[in-house]
Amino acid sequence: MVVILGPTASGKTALAVELARRLDGEVLSADSRQVYRGMDLGTGKDLSEYSGTDAWTGEAFSVPYHLMDVADAGEEYNIFRYQQAFDEAYAGIRSRGRVPVLCGGSGLYLMAALGGKRFREVPRNEGLRRSLENKSDAGLAEMLASYGPLHNHTDTETRERCLRALEIAEFERRCPDAGRVPPKSLLFGIAFEPEVLRQRIGQRLDARLQAGMVDEVRALLSSGLKPEQLIYYGLEYKFITQYLRGDFSYGEMREKLYFAICQFAKRQRTWFRKMEREGCRIEWIDGNLPVERKADLVLEKVQFWNG
Repeated sequence: MVVILGPTASGKTALAVELARRLDGEVLSADSRQVYRGMDLGTGKDLSEYSGTDAWTGEAFSVPYHLMDVADAGEEYNIFRYQQAFDEAYAGIRSRGRVPVLCGGSGLYLMAALGGKRFREVPRNEGLRRSLENKSDAGLAEMLASYGPLHNHTDTETRERCLRALEIAEFERRCPDAGRVPPKSLLFGIAFEPEVLRQRIGQRLDARLQAGMVDEVRALLSSGLKPEQLIYYGLEYKFITQYLRGDFSYGEMREKLYFAICQFAKRQRTWFRKMEREGCRIEWIDGNLPVERKADLVLEKVQFWNG
């Protein structure tokens, strides 16, 4: 499997599609929010890139993609469901004799696809929750830290997230798993200088706002989703929902959202460094190169690997 990873706004989709076209492949998404239907602009699905007309030959193309639009917005979708869906989609691509191309920047979802840990459905533990009712939020976070390093920095953002993380940690302690066999993969990361990436984030944010991202959030709210449900998804959905609720002006929303996305990109880069420290070899590619040249570099490595 070929893996394309990188921070938000680094151009992962364009490269993954180009590679899938050249390798007769199919793209698998590793994004925790692209699984939701109706959340398109805010999650950066860029679905228009998966089909079109080749600029050189004039021939139409369409690249199959997986693990997007598989759940309704507001529905619970977790890492367990993602790993199950990934394994099924990956097996299907291989059975068709095609090349899987994994594309994304959600650290946990990348780990679910690439790692040897098998995620399992963890039931709600009412007894544990009752025993923790009188603990402060800080006390819950301290207890969670006693299980080891956090899998996800958002685990302590709210009391409910922390309680759920504690349920999972306790379940895994009591019920160890034999693991899974991950797919053999070549990992490629798209790298930009921080200042260049911040510029790209700002340009992409403005483009998506002009394309109707506020209307997308307004439509989700009109469909029956509560503001709290969209705020839970963070970033675009959090700040635009707060703007629509009247918490701050459009200009304030744009600036707060821009800053939050830049901070998110910084956390993504930290996660990728963590992956490397833990043994993942990532071949980094200069993001300033044209997408065709990036694809050439990836294919050179793939051909060398295949030998």
